[in-house]
Amino acid sequence: MSKFHRHIELNTIDVGNPPSSRNGHKWKDFKFNVHDFANLPAGRGQYTLSPEFECNGHQWRLVVYPGGHHGAQEDYVSVFLTLCSPGTAAATVTFVTNLMNKFGNKVSPLRTVVQPLAVVISGAMCGKSNYVKRSDLLNPSINMLDDNGTMAMIISTKVEKTEALPTAFVPKNPFNNMIQEKFLDEETADVCFEVSSSEIEEDSSKRSRLSTSFHAHSQILNICAPMLASLFESNEDRSVKVASITDVSPDIFRHMLFYVYGGSVPEDEMKAHAKSIIDAADKYSIVNLKLEAEAVHVKETNITMDNAIDNLLYADAKNLALLKEAVMDFLAENTAEASEKI
Repeated sequence: MSKFHRHIELNTIDVGNPPSSRNGHKWKDFKFNVHDFANLPAGRGQYTLSPEFECNGHQWRLVVYPGGHHGAQEDYVSVFLTLCSPGTAAATVTFVTNLMNKFGNKVSPLRTVVQPLAVVISGAMCGKSNYVKRSDLLNPSINMLDDNGTMAMIISTKVEKTEALPTAFVPKNPFNNMIQEKFLDEETADVCFEVSSSEIEEDSSKRSRLSTSFHAHSQILNICAPMLASLFESNEDRSVKVASITDVSPDIFRHMLFYVYGGSVPEDEMKAHAKSIIDAADKYSIVNLKLEAEAVHVKETNITMDNAIDNLLYADAKNLALLKEAVMDFLAENTAEASEKI
C-alpha cells in the first residue's frame, strides 16, 4: 500500500503582473508527504510510488527509494520523477526538490535538487540517486521527520517543451496482400468455378445460361473454405478441375470468393446484397462472412408486423441468431398488436 499522502498543489496569488514564463509554461509546486518513512521497504532497489499528478499537460509520479537506487551510494535515499504520459514523447523539464524538516522549513541547500533541462522519455526517470542520507532522516536530533514519522518534500516543476520521438518504420506483414494478389490468378490456379446466371431471351420465352469463370487455388480453399474445395475431385493429372455453381449469382460468388482470399465486401455492396450473401455463405459454410452479412441485414431491415413472421422463419431456417433476437424483441414490444394480427 502506498505511503504517500495525496499531493497538494500550492496555489500562488500574484500581486501585480508576474513576468511571463518562457513558452508559456509555468512553475507548479507540489507537496508530498511520505508517511511512515522508517517502515517503508528499504532494500536496495525497492521503491514507493506517489499517485500520478499533472503538470502542464503531462502526468508524473514521484519515485522514492528509501534504501537507495541501485546506482546510489550506501545509506542514501534516492528520489526521481518519472513521466507517465502515454505515447512516445520526450519532455524537457526543470524541477527543484526541497526537503522539509518537521517544522515546515526547507533544509540546507545540500538537500535541494535542481535538475535543469532534463530530457525525459515516457517511462524513464530523472532525479538524484544520492539525495539525502537515510541515517540523517531517521536521526531524531536532526528533526527531519515529523512526530508521525512523515518525510515531507516540495517539488517545483516546469515542462519546457515536448518533442515527438521518431518512430522506427516497421513494415506490415505482407502475407494478406500476397494472398489477395493471387485472387483470380489464372496462371497459378489449379481449380476453376463456372458460375452460371440466367438471361431471358428477347421473346421472353426462353432462358439462356451465361457462365462466368473464377479461377482459384485448392490449397487456399482447403484451409479457408473446405466446402468449396470439396466440389472438386482429386487432381492427380494436375490439370485444372472445374466445378459448376448454379445457385449463386456471379456477383455474389465473386464477393464470397474474394472474402475467402482475405478480402472484404464493400460497405455499399454489403448493404445492397446482405441477404444474398447470407444465403451463399450459409450454403458454403463461410461462417464469418455470414455473420458480417447478418449484422448488416439486421441493421438495414425494418421489421414490421407484416414481415415479422417471414423474418422469423428465415432466421430459423438460416440459423441467424441476431435476426431472430431482433424479431423477438419487436414482438415483445408490440405484444397486443401481434396477438391480434399473428
